Amino acid sequence: MINDGCISICVIVAGIDEEYQHNIITGLNQAARDKNVNISYFAAFGGMIKSKRFDIGEYSIYKLIDFSRFDGAVLMTNTISDPQVRQEIIDRVLDSDIPTVIFDCDEYAEFCNISIDNSQAMNDMVEHIITVHGAKTINYISGPLANPEAKARYNSFVDVMRAHGLMADESRIYYGEFRSQDGKNAIDAFVESKLPLPDAFICANDAMALTAASSLEKLGYRIPEDVMVTGFDYTFNARNFCPSLTSVKRPLYDIGYQACTTLMDMISGEDNPGNVRLEASPVFSESCGCVTASDDDFRDYKKQTYAHSERINSHITLLNRLTARLAETENESEQAETLCDFISELECEKFCICLTEDWKDSFNKVDNAENNSDEYSSYITAPLIWENGKMHNIGYFPSNEMFPEEFTNGGNVSYFLPLHFGERCLGYYIITNGDFPITSLLCHTLTMNISNSLENIRKLFHLNKAMEELNKLYVIDPLCNVYNRNGFINIVDDMFKECIAKKKSVMLSFIDMDGLKFINDNYGHNEGDFAIQRLASVIQECCGRRSVCARFGGDEFVIFEAGVTAASGDALQRRFDNRIENMNSIIRKPYTLSASVGSIIVAPDENTTLYGIIQEADDKMYEIKKARKMARKSEKIT
Repeated sequence: MINDGCISICVIVAGIDEEYQHNIITGLNQAARDKNVNISYFAAFGGMIKSKRFDIGEYSIYKLIDFSRFDGAVLMTNTISDPQVRQEIIDRVLDSDIPTVIFDCDEYAEFCNISIDNSQAMNDMVEHIITVHGAKTINYISGPLANPEAKARYNSFVDVMRAHGLMADESRIYYGEFRSQDGKNAIDAFVESKLPLPDAFICANDAMALTAASSLEKLGYRIPEDVMVTGFDYTFNARNFCPSLTSVKRPLYDIGYQACTTLMDMISGEDNPGNVRLEASPVFSESCGCVTASDDDFRDYKKQTYAHSERINSHITLLNRLTARLAETENESEQAETLCDFISELECEKFCICLTEDWKDSFNKVDNAENNSDEYSSYITAPLIWENGKMHNIGYFPSNEMFPEEFTNGGNVSYFLPLHFGERCLGYYIITNGDFPITSLLCHTLTMNISNSLENIRKLFHLNKAMEELNKLYVIDPLCNVYNRNGFINIVDDMFKECIAKKKSVMLSFIDMDGLKFINDNYGHNEGDFAIQRLASVIQECCGRRSVCARFGGDEFVIFEAGVTAASGDALQRRFDNRIENMNSIIRKPYTLSASVGSIIVAPDENTTLYGIIQEADDKMYEIKKARKMARKSEKIT
């Protein structure tokens, strides 16, 4: 529904660079292309770096989704480690009432559940370790039990152990998050427990099994001679580890393809098939002492490893160059130009940077909860849209549209990835028709580089604003919004030197307000400030293009004018008298706004100083003020 005439589906997933997700996504994508369906992945890397604030920012991408704009959804919520985030997504999809397929979750009758029989495969695995290899003491490295797959595998382990009269000792169970680091953490916990070495470590997935095996070998244990290690998923790394890992082979590509085709059937009006289950099968290999890899396997491994290594090295070089360039960018335009120089190397058809309309706003951590900083603004801006080598941008579009531009055809695969700093949502970027997000281990690094660059630009923007304000405070009088003494000297000094060099005459006028004390004493200091401000506006009106005025002290002002004639002083006095008379008629105060003006015109030379002229003008103003006071006294006497 995101475009006219083409079916669009969305997929919610986390950790798309991992092999489980990669294989399922590959199947989904192939089916989408075969069916001419547009498919959009909303992907996060939550739970990767053990930071709650970071995870909030990562999971913000799910809040972008407007499910009503899609014809159907595929939920890989089993890859999301946070149960609250997972439930919020499911609740929103249920409210949207669109056809939905979910993986390995039979809790919702509204969804079609496509699953792999985790229980039977883990039963067979544990049975094999016990009956064939005689294991009696077994450590288990589990995934998060809030995850249905992890729960099913754990229950199977416990059931088989019990069936053989063996105890699933809680002190020998480690609860992880399905992340590779959990394998190392589990071995560290085992060492700290000081328990005897078990016969086997059975792991709930390959990622944890591989790091567990590596950690055991670093401790001097041989696999499988001293201890067996098994995994689950039969990933590339598991197959090609030395020793090759005993694992469970699952038809991940097939369930991805079937998920898409089943969803298409449901969108077309067919009934929800309910539960669709595919079988998994254990592969017994070297890590339990069963099979030795063949030469053919080794040759294939070398080819794939070289290709994998070559791709990683290429992406590392790309990101190093990009990181260095992004560090030099000072605004979003420079960032867009920098990214354009590298996007073609990502081998995609389209790349969009989409930012919240308030991404540059200042951020107060104290107000974070109230400001909902992990949510998207009503409108999004797209400063960079790169398509097949050409760049353009879009000012603003509604955030619920998600895409800055609609597709005009089907079969497009898009990946939405969050841009954020900590929990603060900055926006997202979209890669369309390119496999970089699922084939590169550095996609997350690219995302963080772009996010950090945006945050640096945001901070630089506010730093420059702060510096402008500080500079303004240094040179601008806050009450009258004209130059203060510092600002006047900084500006006029260069003008004065230029007049000396070009033998131009200058005029310095010193202006002192009359009766400020009377106004303050009788009408208050607020009224006195008002009178000073009005006098300042009169003085500004009197200044020409070659003039600079400033507040020099409390009620004292100066005007400097370059390139004057002998008549300039009288002309200034006439302008001043006319404008102050006009001001008095406008403000209609019980006092009369007035000031004394002393002007000096000189042709400065190398021996003339600006301060000297200011002093002369001040002296002349004082004489004028004194004469005016005497005149007023004489008028009173007569």
